[in-house]
Amino acid sequence: MAQQEYSSEMMRYMTLLAEKYPTERSVTREIINLNAILNLPKGTEHFMSDLHGEYEAFCHILNNCSGVVREKVELSLGGSLSSDEIKEICTLIYYPKEKLRLIKKEKRLDRDWYTLTLERMLEIARVLSSKYTRSKVRKAMPEDYAYIIDELLHAQKDEDDNQVTYHKNILETIISIDADDFIISLAELIKRLAVDRLHIVGDIFDRGDAADKIIDLMMTYHSIDIEWGNHDILWMGAACGSEVCVSAAVRNCLHYHCERMLESGYGISLRSLVLFAEKLYPDRTPMEAALAAITVIMFKLEGQLIMRNPEFEMDDRMLLDKIDFENHTVSINGTIYEMNEKLFPTLDSNAPYELTNDEESVINDLKEAFTSSQKLSRHISYIYKNGGMYCVHNGNLLYHGCVPLNEDGSLREITLFGERYSGKKLFDMAEERARDAFFDRNKKREDLDFMWFLFRGENSPLNGRKTKAFESAYLTDKAALYEDKNPYYKFYFQSETCEMILSHFGLSGESAHIVNGHTPVRTVKGELPIRANGKLLVIDGGFCKNYHEKTGIAGYTLIFNSHGLRLKAHQPFESIDAALRDNSDIHSSSEIVETEQRRVMVLNTDDGNTIQNEISDLCRLLDMYRRGILKPEKGK
Repeated sequence: MAQQEYSSEMMRYMTLLAEKYPTERSVTREIINLNAILNLPKGTEHFMSDLHGEYEAFCHILNNCSGVVREKVELSLGGSLSSDEIKEICTLIYYPKEKLRLIKKEKRLDRDWYTLTLERMLEIARVLSSKYTRSKVRKAMPEDYAYIIDELLHAQKDEDDNQVTYHKNILETIISIDADDFIISLAELIKRLAVDRLHIVGDIFDRGDAADKIIDLMMTYHSIDIEWGNHDILWMGAACGSEVCVSAAVRNCLHYHCERMLESGYGISLRSLVLFAEKLYPDRTPMEAALAAITVIMFKLEGQLIMRNPEFEMDDRMLLDKIDFENHTVSINGTIYEMNEKLFPTLDSNAPYELTNDEESVINDLKEAFTSSQKLSRHISYIYKNGGMYCVHNGNLLYHGCVPLNEDGSLREITLFGERYSGKKLFDMAEERARDAFFDRNKKREDLDFMWFLFRGENSPLNGRKTKAFESAYLTDKAALYEDKNPYYKFYFQSETCEMILSHFGLSGESAHIVNGHTPVRTVKGELPIRANGKLLVIDGGFCKNYHEKTGIAGYTLIFNSHGLRLKAHQPFESIDAALRDNSDIHSSSEIVETEQRRVMVLNTDDGNTIQNEISDLCRLLDMYRRGILKPEKGK
């Protein structure tokens, strides 16, 4: 093909590519390298969901990679170590700094211990690095020790044992200078090689008191994506400046006793709220009073929002005007319920959704605190940058909540902002609006309001149920607390429905799956996480301690490696202190969801498609060099 046969756009692109690969040799070398990568096993993917602020459980499962690290330790060293020795080296890999301090206190850190431990950790790293190119392993190494670790991992015996002697001398030098730092670096490398990509399928926030610590840890992770959950979108909305989202985020923290995260984690003071609430409810503790006050503010703000947005179809959630203050009852859908709260000092029966001047002042103070918190802004920016409403990756569709359906199982059309949306189009619109709410300098009230709809709306793809927040706050009648769910939660047991949804998002075939969070799997009631003949997997982590009695376990995670899919069921985690002290681990059982008949290679992944396109471009560049259409550099 002559130069004139290439479009100007193609010529510009190939000219830019030529700057990166200026010679025939450099192009050839990269084509060989990329073809080699295609024939390596795919990296391990780790799926977690519904973390709900439970930092210690999240940290441990992240460190043990849902049992992958222990499996590799047993594969590498199982024949030569006792059960206690395996437990100790696993704990050392999970928490190297902390475990080294404990062993030092026990006075076991001598030269023999260091030599043996380093040899064992190097062997584990060799096993894990075998599925990656040497270049990728080198990039994963801590920069300060990359050359040394590379040498130690690839030392080979020769006829005079020169390499063995060289290897031994390196280890002796490390032990004499700073073995602890080297062990820490090796532990981090092992964990990084164990998992190639982490998927967080929603709900980092609420219930537990350490979502801020979880995000700090996430921000150090090498490869991650986040599918937003309804509780994430609430905090995102609060950071955007939505008053009703602010009130709900504060209420959740008070309800679940997570004041630490607000005040110490994000520097958000509750002072103005507490001072205001103590005057209204003098017979209650400061935090109980604050909870009562912010709950009323939240329902007032929600009512205002619903009146502004009739398209949200949330009118039935306006219940403040249904209260009978004399009899302490409320009328909901024609049924009269007794209320467990009798004191509403800021409610005007003639204008129940209007804030008092003091309430207005309190919510403005809280809004300012949320929007000006630098750490919260940094965390929410990270969630936006690395997240979205859904993710399509390596043949799997990941989302937190649901794809809204009609009673007949078809995609439900929802009118929002004057247009009709369903399925993927609804998800895409929701993501665009959510991004505008945070990044658009000229924020629109309708975008801020939409964040609340995504959090609590019955037709929201992040929620999908009629949330009974008012009933939960003020009623004891359990019949009133039942939350109707979208038909999705009935149809997602049917493979035909799941295949329809997958097809709608551009996926098909036996290897395509939906990975779903949001609804805890109640194993004590016989519920199973595998649904629709394996087409859909519910991995609500059940990390939240409040759920353990209901679920019977601490939830599920998912591992997808080159051999197939495995669900991991986890028992409750005691504490990091117990893990360090007793070398205890989370007890996890593994259930094979799907085993690949042939090992999945990089060639069969999304990265493989990208690499094949790169190879095609490089082959075109090589042809252009050889035909003189572009001139390669000489002498290189």
